[in-house]
Formats: sequence, C-alpha cells, structure tokens
Amino acid sequence: MIKVCTSYSLEELPLGTKGRVMALGLFDGVHQGHADIIRKTVATAERDGLTSTVQTFRNLIKKDSRALYTPEEKLGLIGKLGAEELLVLDFDTVRDMEPEQYLTDIILYRAVADTLVLGEDYRFGKNAKGDVNMIREFAKSNELRVIVVKDHLLEGTGKKISTTWLREALGEGDADLARDLCGGRNYSYSGYCVRGKMLGRTMGFPTVNLNIPEDKFVVRRGVYVSRVLLGKRVLYGVTNIGRRPTLEDAENDVAETFIFDFDEDVYGAKFTVELLHFLRPEEQYKSKEELINAVEKNKAQALDYVKNLI
Repeated sequence: MIKVCTSYSLEELPLGTKGRVMALGLFDGVHQGHADIIRKTVATAERDGLTSTVQTFRNLIKKDSRALYTPEEKLGLIGKLGAEELLVLDFDTVRDMEPEQYLTDIILYRAVADTLVLGEDYRFGKNAKGDVNMIREFAKSNELRVIVVKDHLLEGTGKKISTTWLREALGEGDADLARDLCGGRNYSYSGYCVRGKMLGRTMGFPTVNLNIPEDKFVVRRGVYVSRVLLGKRVLYGVTNIGRRPTLEDAENDVAETFIFDFDEDVYGAKFTVELLHFLRPEEQYKSKEELINAVEKNKAQALDYVKNLI
C-alpha cells in the first residue's frame, strides 16, 4: 500500500534515511506522460533496491482553476502504477526557494534522493528558474543520477500529451480523446449517492446522483454515455453533468445518472461514474415533455454506443 507524506512545514518533513528514486512533478491528470515517469521511477527503484517516491504539490493549482483529480483519487492512480511513497509538499512553503536551495534542502538532505526522474519540460524553484539542464549540472557535483523521460506523443498525432491538452479535451466534452491521453482510463467522478428531488423518477427515468466536489474540475456540462462502478458491478447508462436548468437550475454541479435496467435504492452507497462519450450539451427545455423526449433520444444513442463495447 502506498505511503503518503504530506508536509505543511519543511521542518516536520517525515522522511527516513533510505535512498530514494524520486519522480518530480505535479502529476495533475496522471496522463500517459506522467505514467511513463512514474513507471520508470518504480522500475529503477526495484532494480536498485531503493524506495520509489512520487513528489508532488498541494496548493499549486491556480485559484481560478480546479484539480483534475481529488487528492484521494490521485493517490489511488499513482498507487496503481506501483509507487511506494507519495510526498506532497505545500507549494506555499517552497515557492520562493531558489532552485539550488530546493535541490539541496529538500531533495538531497530531507528526501535522501539517489536518483531523480522527470520530464523534458520540468521546471521548479522560484519563478520556475530551475530546469532539466540546471538539475543535470547540480547532479554532477552531488552524486545524483538524473533520468529524463522523453515526451509521450499521442499515437497517430505526433503531438505531445500534456495536462493542458487533457484539460482542453475535457472542457470540450471530448471524453474519447481524454481516454486516449490517459492510456485507456475514462475520466470519472466518485462519491456517495445523494438524494435528489425525485423528479427523474416521476418522469420515468430514476437517477443516482453524486455531488461533484467543489475543488474538482468540471467537464463540459452536458449528457454523456457512462459506465457506473457500484460495488463489484459494472453498469451502463446516461449521465448529465451540470445544474439541471430545466428542472432546478442548481447552484452546484451534479453528476446525475440514469442506469439501464436498474431501479434499486442505493442512497448512501459509494460509486463511480466514468464518462465514455459526449452526446449533447446541457440545455434548458421549455417543458418537461421536451426534456423527456431528449432523454429518450439520449438513451437510445447510449444503448447503441454500449452495444459496441460489450
């Protein structure tokens, strides 16, 4: 099980003395490029009998944006890639550190790093002045190994996979592209089923609902073909991401899912909704009848899509 070290104060950084192979980065999105870096870290550590550590930050996402994954989700994704430790540094405590001070105080002294693994465009330190070349020069005189992992290009495009590209894809509702950027992993929302106003049930399509965390990225609002993971069951349906403007116009975003051939009471149960394919943007209809017709059309479209998966 992956060990988590979250440091709000450098003086309290809870690290031991065993050497580490450290992956450096924010790893927001954990896309294919990030996975390459983490897997290289794990493989190198296993080969050399060292600890594999992924170093990331909290409070680095801009205030007008949101993280692609919650801390719990990010931990799970990184853990699945085999890393032994996740070191989460508070960005506010290191933002003004010069690059050489950061490498000396944190990477060498506190983390006891033996090897650093990073991407070609990694930058760090005050005003992002540190880069790959600076790290290589520092390593020469400090007995550090440096492994630079090449950019991961999306097959068939020749374009580098990046967090920016992933955010753009999700912002446009392109769940298919987002899945490709993440190596086949669907973008998802997880949480506990909450009780809504039961309006869907009165119209013939009962739903399971989860509130999207306020600190998590919201994809393009609209209707998606979805897969639902509930306990050990894998189910399929149609999910609306948004604020339900026709019926409610809520203040916060909700993932509202109609599951095919399912009518169980699961309030309070934890489940995950994976977004497979975008069908249409969220719309405000003039009447419930128009909404029902739209949902029926989306159900038929989603069933056609799912038939090709099963």
